[in-house]
Amino acid sequence: MTSAKQKDASASADQLLEFAVSLAHEDMLAVNQTIRKQLDSDIALIRTLGAYVVKSGGKRLRPLILLLCARACNYRGDQHITLAAVIEFIHTATLLHDDVVDSSAMRRGQPSANDVWGNEASVLVGDFLYSRAFEMMVETDLMAVMEIMSSTTNAIAEGEVLQLLNAHSPETTEQVYLDTIHRKTAKLFESAAWLGGIVSGQDKAVCKMLSEYGVYLGTAFQLVDDVMDYLSTSEEMGKEVGDDLAEGKPTLPLIQAMANGTPEQVAIVKKAIENGERDQIAEILKIVHSTGAIDYTLARAHTQAEKAVQSLAPLPDSDYKQALINLAHFSVSRNH
Repeated sequence: MTSAKQKDASASADQLLEFAVSLAHEDMLAVNQTIRKQLDSDIALIRTLGAYVVKSGGKRLRPLILLLCARACNYRGDQHITLAAVIEFIHTATLLHDDVVDSSAMRRGQPSANDVWGNEASVLVGDFLYSRAFEMMVETDLMAVMEIMSSTTNAIAEGEVLQLLNAHSPETTEQVYLDTIHRKTAKLFESAAWLGGIVSGQDKAVCKMLSEYGVYLGTAFQLVDDVMDYLSTSEEMGKEVGDDLAEGKPTLPLIQAMANGTPEQVAIVKKAIENGERDQIAEILKIVHSTGAIDYTLARAHTQAEKAVQSLAPLPDSDYKQALINLAHFSVSRNH
């Protein structure tokens, strides 16, 4: 096993993630087997579309967090496997619904499910994944799991509605933006870490610590995602550059650019958000850089990542704890 001491913040993003993935390798194999089993249905389209989305790549970051948190708490059972699959099903369902709402044609570098099978099929298979996830939760016979995940799915839905309400609205404030990404993204990270403590039988203090880690990590991850829309290439992101702008999403780089730009720059950004257009993407890129909006957003992300690391301080030292720390550093050092 690679020494945890060799995998610190100075390592590359790929190395940071690789160490965490290698630690959870056997568990993740079991998670993937559970996913394949639970995708079974006598309706061929559910099997086909579900498998297409689940197998289309992605880092499996949320289930990975749950697995590592459980192991960091010295868990030796197997219910963390089921719950990790639950987390992945819920995440996949939100992606299916997101792509329909956003009219996205690409996901993880390949045609989105709604582009291949249509919006109706994507929404309904997303609903299947949600309901299958709750069937799996019932099997664990842990009421705390049901309470956490019912609240989580509700918060995610609220986040989606908030994002829809804020679309094409340049008046969106930073606080409203942060509230939206907390519900839409960070909440599932929070629940994944929290469930790692619940399944391990940890007390409220430890579970709270883990849930806070998840919130900080998820927030950092989303902040960097929103920056990458103005930094990365389409090949790195697996979607078109400027997609957020084309969908009229007032993300933090744009909000900050409007707060610090000249009247002419503010007018350009406002018009782009209101019309949902990427026609002036080259000019927008110049504006978010020249106003310090990119640096500001990345600084906010680094602060969240550091808080994630600090929240793990009470956990006993182990390779699993180091892997969780590495994921916090990974969240702000990646380019895809």
